[in-house]
Amino acid sequence: LASASRLRPPDFLVPLPLHPERQKKRGYNQAELLCRGMGESMGIPVLEQVVSRATQTKTQTHKSRESRWQNMEGKFFLKDASVLENKHVMLVDDVITTGATLEACGLELLKARGLLLSIATLAYTSA
Repeated sequence: LASASRLRPPDFLVPLPLHPERQKKRGYNQAELLCRGMGESMGIPVLEQVVSRATQTKTQTHKSRESRWQNMEGKFFLKDASVLENKHVMLVDDVITTGATLEACGLELLKARGLLLSIATLAYTSA
C-alpha cells in the first residue's frame, strides 16, 4: 500500500473500535494491533480515539446478514471531526463478513467534511 503510486496514501489509520467493556474483557483490540503494525511499517500515524462505540453490541457471530446490518445502525460516535477534515483516512479491521460494522463506522467517519475514506481488512469470510 505504501508504495502504490496510483493510490494517495492515507494521512491516518483508524482501527475499528471495540466497546470499552469488550476490550477490557478481551484484553486487546485486534484491529488496533493490526493498525499499529501497519502504521509502523508504512510510517502513517494511527488515531485510536477519534471514533468510539456509542453502545455495546452483542456478538454478531451467529446473526443473519440482515440482523448484522440492523444491529450496527447508530453504534459509532465521531469524537472530533475537525482533525479528519479534508484528510484521507484508512479504516482498519481484522475480518469483514457482511461489511455492516465497517459501513456503520465508515458512515460516522464520513461526517468529517472532505474526508476520503479507504478500508483495509486482513481477511474476508462469508456469513
